[in-house]
Amino acid sequence: PINPTKMAHGAAKTVVIEDPEKLLEEANKVVEREQFAMKRALDTDKMMDALKHASNMLCELRTSMLSPKTYYDLFITIVQHLRHLEVHLQDQFEKKNPIKDLYELVQYAGNIVPRLYLLITVGAVYIKTNQVPTKDIMKDLVEMTRGVQHPLRGLFLRSYLLQCLREHLPTDAENENGTIDDSVDFILLNFAEMNKLWVRMQHQGHTRDKEKRERERRELRLLVGKNFERLSSLENITVTMYKEKILPSVLEQVINCKDAIAQEYLMECIIQVFPDDYHLQTLTPFLEACGQLSALVNIRSIITSLIDRLAAYALTNAASIPADLPLFEIFSEKVASIGQARTDMPLEDMAALQAALVNLALKCYPTRKDYVDKVLENMTKILASRSIERVERGSTLSKELEKLLRVVSEGYPSIEETLELHNFVSLFGYFSTDTRRDLATELLERITGNNMFLDNVDHVSTLLEMISPLLADQAGVSAAQAESEDPESFAAEQFLVARFLNCLRGDSPDSRFQILSLVRKHIGAGGNSRMKHTLPTLVFAALRLVGVFKGLQGSDEMWEKKIQKIFSFCNQSISALAKAEQPMSALRLYLQGALVANSTQYDKQESVAYEFMSQAFLLYEEEISDSKQQISALTMLIGALENMTCFTEESYSPLLSKCALQSAKLVKKPDQCRSVALCAHLFWSGKVVEAAEEKHDSKQVLACLQKAARVAAAVMEAPVQAQLSAELLSVFVLFYDKGVDTVTPAHLSKMISLIEETLAKVEAGEDINGIRALYNTTLQYIRRKKANPGNGPSYAEVVVPQRS
Repeated sequence: PINPTKMAHGAAKTVVIEDPEKLLEEANKVVEREQFAMKRALDTDKMMDALKHASNMLCELRTSMLSPKTYYDLFITIVQHLRHLEVHLQDQFEKKNPIKDLYELVQYAGNIVPRLYLLITVGAVYIKTNQVPTKDIMKDLVEMTRGVQHPLRGLFLRSYLLQCLREHLPTDAENENGTIDDSVDFILLNFAEMNKLWVRMQHQGHTRDKEKRERERRELRLLVGKNFERLSSLENITVTMYKEKILPSVLEQVINCKDAIAQEYLMECIIQVFPDDYHLQTLTPFLEACGQLSALVNIRSIITSLIDRLAAYALTNAASIPADLPLFEIFSEKVASIGQARTDMPLEDMAALQAALVNLALKCYPTRKDYVDKVLENMTKILASRSIERVERGSTLSKELEKLLRVVSEGYPSIEETLELHNFVSLFGYFSTDTRRDLATELLERITGNNMFLDNVDHVSTLLEMISPLLADQAGVSAAQAESEDPESFAAEQFLVARFLNCLRGDSPDSRFQILSLVRKHIGAGGNSRMKHTLPTLVFAALRLVGVFKGLQGSDEMWEKKIQKIFSFCNQSISALAKAEQPMSALRLYLQGALVANSTQYDKQESVAYEFMSQAFLLYEEEISDSKQQISALTMLIGALENMTCFTEESYSPLLSKCALQSAKLVKKPDQCRSVALCAHLFWSGKVVEAAEEKHDSKQVLACLQKAARVAAAVMEAPVQAQLSAELLSVFVLFYDKGVDTVTPAHLSKMISLIEETLAKVEAGEDINGIRALYNTTLQYIRRKKANPGNGPSYAEVVVPQRS
């Protein structure tokens, strides 16, 4: 027979231990002892003894000494053992043993905490019997758990209640056993009570422990949130039910609790747990509730989270958004009203909300640029209303505003679409110089990395203003200073600008030249340190435009004047580069300009080409003094002149003489020798307008080669002399093959003899492998020609040394 009095005495021993870990250890010992006794009693069908030991075990949950974390550990251990009791009770029911009497019996337990845990455990099994309506047991249990009002104990008790009844909640629309409405009422009531207990924790204990209590409360928030999770997973929950019953009840609890921690967490739970289409139907009441939250609540994170979730939903389910739902307007108005109501709201929070609005506009309304521009305008007005003139670099506000602009910039596939937003530039101007430089660098990297091209002149002008920190000196820091402090970073920035210039195209040749002129104006303000990196790219871009206008000669009557204007533009730009102490770069560009003019037939072709060549020679004479640069520059001058075909004899002769004269003036004998030998090509391959063929001045060719040979012979060092002579031999052979009648086998034989003599003078140990390789290669060529004469000049009389 059942004797209820046996369960009336089972209080846990009071152990005074200050350390929660030690207290947990003592509690676990009791739990292990009592659970073992409970299982042994169950195995021998001694139900009363089993319930007594279970009650003793559950008494350990009456403690107030444990922290939430250690209490949770103890709770999990005991619940696992209670599962064994639940399984045994289920077996007893299947054997036709009555559960109703047991359900009434456990209510006689002496202490309320173990009594309610046992009642819930037996009640979960009782529901499965279908002997009484599920809704009655649900109502009974949720009401009886009000008997525990200690926050920590009550939270875990109600969590256990939700856990045990999770799978037994009715979901039918109509059923005598219970309906979906009964389940919703059960969960909402359980949530309301748990939330009250959770909030009450904040007001217990001394003020100095406030931070500790808040930390402990956050550790327990998931217990409260599980109610929402179970609610959202119920079958047959409709949008109407959510809109008319669930959300109003939840929001009422959230608002009335007036606790910042609870309000912030629960609003976030609502957003994350319930479906997106539910949110779309309840935007207005949810956002109105946001306006009634405590001033300590981070309203920014709540609204941003909702906006980002709906934006992501719209991206994949655009058709699911009602056409008559003004989603953006609703959020925009609510964000504005929150800003007006919360005058002390941090600016960085307002910036984050605006970034979320932009994200929503880009994903839900990709064609409505006016929405994005309106958001940016609102942000500039907010800054102006707070008297903000400049945002400090590295501040939280600066970071949020940077994020806002990045969201806008990355939201459009073309940079020109971004530049159409007038307030984008206005907001850009609030940043400090260093921040604007960083943002400008990001913009250019995006443009160049994604091969974006700009065609509109106004857009280019706007962008150049935005990236001005990369183009010109800013207050306090000059280009020279920036370059000296970090030359690698400075050069990288300017190379990026140079790459960006290749993305400027224009929608017509005229607009392209207009863009180049605009860029030139900005680059000109950048100083010498910047121009040396960027001007060459600009000049090449302009020279490419010459060919474009040349192709329009049949449709544009002004094409010649426009070409002349471009050449003038290039000449001025190259001159500026020369003044920036970059003579070699300027010389190369002058020669490039001359070659482009040479290939462009129009009325001023020769004069323009001559001007470029003469400027190059002038630059060589006045600015280039380093011997290595001199031979390099002279080689380029000779090469460019050899390729010119637009000069008359009157123009060509002075330039040819300049080359020969400057070659003879070179200080180092090897340089002089090589340069004079190169001049021989001008006398043979050079062309003038009056003649249909090349000059083929064989006397001057020989004169140049002989002079070069005399210079080589005057070199004192035998290895150097041998090197120069070997090189000259190959040049003699080249012109002999070309049919220069003044170059004879005797000249070749003499050069070979001279090389042999020079090599004999080289001291042992000198590395002349390279010289011998060149020399032997030439000799092998001559031997092949002697063996197989062919149609070219005869090498029969050339004296070649006999060696293997």
